[in-house]
Amino acid sequence: MNAPLSAPDLSRLVNPRSIAIIGASDRPGSLGARTVGNLLDHSDFRGETYMINPGRAELRGRPCYASIRDLPDAPDVALLVVPAAHTLDALRAAAERGTRFALVFTSGFGEMGEEGRAAEAEMKRIGRDSGMRIYGPNSPGLCNLNARLGMMFSPSFKVDQRPGPIGLATQGGGIGRCFLQALERGVGVGLWASTGNEVDLNVSDFIRYMADADDITTIATAMEGIKDGNAFIDAALYAAERNKPVIALKVGRSDYGARAVASHTGSISGAAEVNSAAFRQAGVVEVDDLDELVDTAALFARRRPTGAEKVAVYGFSGGACALAADAVGEAGLELASFAPQTLERLKAALPDYAAYANPVDATSDILTNSAIAYDSLKAVTDDPQTGVILYPFPCDYAELTQAIAEDCVRVQNETDTPIVAVWTSDRLGGGWTALAEGGLVPGRGVKKAAKCIRRWLDRGRWAAEMQEKGWRTLASNPGSDIRHSLTEGAAKKLLAKAGIKVPKGMLVRSATEAHAAAQSLGLPLVAKVASADIAHKSDIGGVIVGIQSAAQAADAFARIMDNAATKAPGARVNGVLLEQMAGAGGVEMLIGVSRDATFGHVLTVGLGGVFVELFKDVSRRLLPLTPASAKAMLLEPRCAALLTGYRGKPPADLAALTDLLLKLSSFVAAHADSIEELELNPVWVGPEGSGVLALDALLVSNTPIEADQ
Repeated sequence: MNAPLSAPDLSRLVNPRSIAIIGASDRPGSLGARTVGNLLDHSDFRGETYMINPGRAELRGRPCYASIRDLPDAPDVALLVVPAAHTLDALRAAAERGTRFALVFTSGFGEMGEEGRAAEAEMKRIGRDSGMRIYGPNSPGLCNLNARLGMMFSPSFKVDQRPGPIGLATQGGGIGRCFLQALERGVGVGLWASTGNEVDLNVSDFIRYMADADDITTIATAMEGIKDGNAFIDAALYAAERNKPVIALKVGRSDYGARAVASHTGSISGAAEVNSAAFRQAGVVEVDDLDELVDTAALFARRRPTGAEKVAVYGFSGGACALAADAVGEAGLELASFAPQTLERLKAALPDYAAYANPVDATSDILTNSAIAYDSLKAVTDDPQTGVILYPFPCDYAELTQAIAEDCVRVQNETDTPIVAVWTSDRLGGGWTALAEGGLVPGRGVKKAAKCIRRWLDRGRWAAEMQEKGWRTLASNPGSDIRHSLTEGAAKKLLAKAGIKVPKGMLVRSATEAHAAAQSLGLPLVAKVASADIAHKSDIGGVIVGIQSAAQAADAFARIMDNAATKAPGARVNGVLLEQMAGAGGVEMLIGVSRDATFGHVLTVGLGGVFVELFKDVSRRLLPLTPASAKAMLLEPRCAALLTGYRGKPPADLAALTDLLLKLSSFVAAHADSIEELELNPVWVGPEGSGVLALDALLVSNTPIEADQ
């Protein structure tokens, strides 16, 4: 397994003592002028600020240096506000002066093609040789809002300031700015790092930094590509161990999105299904869009879930409450059953025709009787089963809705039970403002709110179990692009040495050998062409099952060899593999391992044969597996019902199948540098106590793995 990755010390980047602005300017509207203004006029920075501009002697009443080499002291941070053509020279000068961190705002590098990627490689070399860490390029900068420090050129910095407990790490600037502007809903962001093309420092580095930052409790990230999957998983687990959840929006999940990502930052987006599986395994909460990223991060910032919370729906519109209840059901959430004392309090507070049971419809009387709003909502929050409240506000009634919202905020300030407010009207009145200023972060739809609660609860359960504590992904160094495929028999011999059960079999090279082998192996048998060049044996008539005699075995040999010669004339054929057939009554599963370009080796489990391609009903885990993760992944797919006993059938041997997964994981770990692909399809899983058999095996490596056949 990988050892925990060392993280750079970013303290002097986030809280620098001195900053140099290379390309400082006072020309109105220029990036240099905006950068200077953000630092001098809209920040509380008390350290040393150096202006660098060879065409000026002074700027804003401060001396202006021709080069960063001329500074009296090496700055902690250099902000590069220069054209792309001058960026490398500016970086070299900063490195020579001993600068700790260089922030490169300029675009026009890796996202532009081969020439830009070559420039980025030179940036990386400059940083590596000097020890200077590089942030960017193609970045709007960094802002530490809890310290009111803006190292960026954005004209919005002066207004987009609402400090808070959420740390934000993005690659793109626009998405990060949109998240920041959720301050209009009451969202507070303490630190925003927008890492751009990531020639050096990346999102993972900032997740690790924020995991240790005392002023950050919740981490949100939006990524277009993950260049180092191991580092990202390590950072997410590091944060989880410090009780800081990571909420992630992965952009570029579709083919269209992946192409847009490539044109924007030059990132490799990765396979969406593998990304999602890796996120789940590391406890990362994946969301689908920016609204969900804001809503979910804000809910985690308000309270950590246990995972056992039940939902109460409360409102003053019967229709809105019904919509919310539908959303709760569709999200797979459970409504709380109120205690008798809660029902009594609601009955006392609400009119006779109100709905007291969950959902609670306080009716329109709430608009004319202010006592109803506080008393009834307080009763719901005090209920022993209520863990979270979904509160839809259907429309705006000016000062009346504002009064109700203020009562909602008052109740929230008196309880730890989070109230998830949803404002469904397009008219944003005083009620909306009251909810936002009161920290309730009003959402815009009950379905999204219910999905947010679902993710909140799921992460709570993951944290409670923390199955992966201490776990790290496999360390592997893939070799050449050359691929070596083993024959099925050779692959099975390796697997058998690793403790994985395979059918008893023999490789035969003539009809006479087939006849003799059938007599020693026992019947019935299956015959399969033995060729590393033929992956899909059935497609060429290379598989014959149900062989009941030695004569049939000899005939099967002849037919398979003829089919291979006719339908795969260029294939190298070693002979025919004769094997005992598995018993009746088992379940056929697929177990496959592939090397993902981002995260390394990934294991997939699903129904065997052609069904995995048809239904795409699988579960995935990064390797290595733990006993808990191996068992859990078998129960995730819908087809798990076939393993646990479906319609009176006996349960399958889950213990033996779990053991096979763990042994396969260990086998891959032992050959991690070599193995590119390993597929067991199908694996026969017998009834409980009957064991498992790997009936077929495909192994592809980048270097030869020794085998006898």
